[in-house]
Amino acid sequence: MTSIKRTTEKNLMVFSGRAHPELAQEVASLLDISLVPTTAYEFANSEIYVRFQESVRGSDAFVIQSHTAPVNEWIMEHLIMVDALKRASAKRITVVMPFYGYARQDKKHRGREPISARLMADLFKTAGADRLIAVDLHTAQIQGFFDGPVDHLMALPILSEYVKKKYAHLDMAQELAIVSPDAGRIKVAEQWSARLGGAPLAFIHKTRDIHRPNESVANRVGGEVQGRTCILVDDMIDTGGTIVKAAEALVKEGAADVIIAATHPILSDPAVDRLKNSPASEIVVTNTLPIAQDRHFDKLTVLSIAPLISRAIHEVFADGSVTSLFDGQA
Repeated sequence: MTSIKRTTEKNLMVFSGRAHPELAQEVASLLDISLVPTTAYEFANSEIYVRFQESVRGSDAFVIQSHTAPVNEWIMEHLIMVDALKRASAKRITVVMPFYGYARQDKKHRGREPISARLMADLFKTAGADRLIAVDLHTAQIQGFFDGPVDHLMALPILSEYVKKKYAHLDMAQELAIVSPDAGRIKVAEQWSARLGGAPLAFIHKTRDIHRPNESVANRVGGEVQGRTCILVDDMIDTGGTIVKAAEALVKEGAADVIIAATHPILSDPAVDRLKNSPASEIVVTNTLPIAQDRHFDKLTVLSIAPLISRAIHEVFADGSVTSLFDGQA
């Protein structure tokens, strides 16, 4: 015998960290598999220990962890899980980040600042990640920070489909406006417009003090919003200051109604109070991050991102096309 032949059978395994297990469970259910049982705990000095309770040798491993608060703790757990998989001989390791921690630190505004989003990519590569799957990165350039394939998923189809159905009674071109909270997100607003029957665009001209994080000043509205229902779109809501000031500026300019649509509900204090008291009639988000029960409120609508993530995992596993999930608009 000159060689040994083996029929290789691909083995899909999904793993979850402890940051947002409900989302991972939903993803696994949609894939019709179970999450791999995992032991994870902290030692007395807060170091994290992880061990998988099944063999992962030769598997196509997908490790899901959303970088919610406390961000550094869950990133470290994510890295340790990847390292454990690498050392247990997983064939391919795909890191699934519904929310990519440190994504806002993607460039230097001043001297002697880090580019932490790049550091994150380097850490996961060093830990053993072969591929990344992320949802609505703060800027598309982050894809280039990771030395390997990156699947950049967009919540836009899920959010826009909900808005389209709920506000179907409106004449999209005459009674609706898509509003970007700053000039930098106009491209995203254009994609929303294309999906909502060519609704006109507007944007908020704002300034931000680089010395004061999470604070901005909404200056003026560019575009026609008077008498229209305005869909205010952004990638995340952290403290809610920017988005609420934008909503107030729209109402001041004569908007008939404001609906806020964002992918990532970080909702750091005092976001919930700000959103509750804002002029927006509805805040639509996805469950890329866990939302504690006491942070739910009447205006908040949470849509599941799990179908999108599960389809992306299936396409990667089957060597299919992730781009096809967006009708060729990836």
